[in-house]
Formats: sequence, structure tokens, C-alpha cells
Amino acid sequence: NQLGNLLHGEEQFVSADAGYQGAPQREELAEVDVDWLIAERPGKVRTLKQHPRKNKTAINIEYMKASIRARVEHPFRIIKRQFGFVKARYKGLLKNDNQLAMLFTLANLFRADQMIRQWERSH
Repeated sequence: NQLGNLLHGEEQFVSADAGYQGAPQREELAEVDVDWLIAERPGKVRTLKQHPRKNKTAINIEYMKASIRARVEHPFRIIKRQFGFVKARYKGLLKNDNQLAMLFTLANLFRADQMIRQWERSH
């Protein structure tokens, strides 16, 4: 698990999918002082939705967690679908790092272009 290597110590919260459920209890992450926004497992969310009135707050919290994660996941969709980068090939660490930096820069430009076009249509 590389989660401990990804944290730099200045985080206020950590948002993760259901695969990281046990992360706050891990020995190396015990002293990390952050708010853990880890999604519930899909089966648990399904059982919450069986009684929507009783579990309204819990369901809303899960939707909030998902919306935060979705903002991070959209650039990956652009890189994979628009630019076709679905497999990483090892060309050397520096070349791979430069390629990923360029792809995320292009994804940001792609997203900015989408927002500009949407704004022009609405005005």
C-alpha cells in the first residue's frame, strides 16, 4: 500500500474509494491527523437506500464523497478516452513523468475549452 507515501503532511482531508476502508487504522497512518472521506462499500450503500427516509443523512454524505472523487477522476477519463493513453509504457522515469505532465496539461486545456464553449452557447 502506497497511501503513506502519497501524503505530505499538510492535507486537511483524504478522499478515497471503498478499497481504502482500513487505511485510518493502519499502523503507519495512525498519527496522520486528517479527515478521512472514504466511501462505503457498494453493498452498504445499497442497504442504506432501502430505507431512504431513515438514512437520508448517510446517503447524502456518500453522495458528497462521490462528488469530490468525481472531480479528480474526470481528467483521467479525458487522458484515457480523448488522448488514448490507456497503457503506460516504460521509456525511462523522466520521459514517463514528462509525458504524464504534458497529458494532464492538455487535459486541463481540453476542459477549459469545453467550459468556454459552454459559456459561449449560454450567452
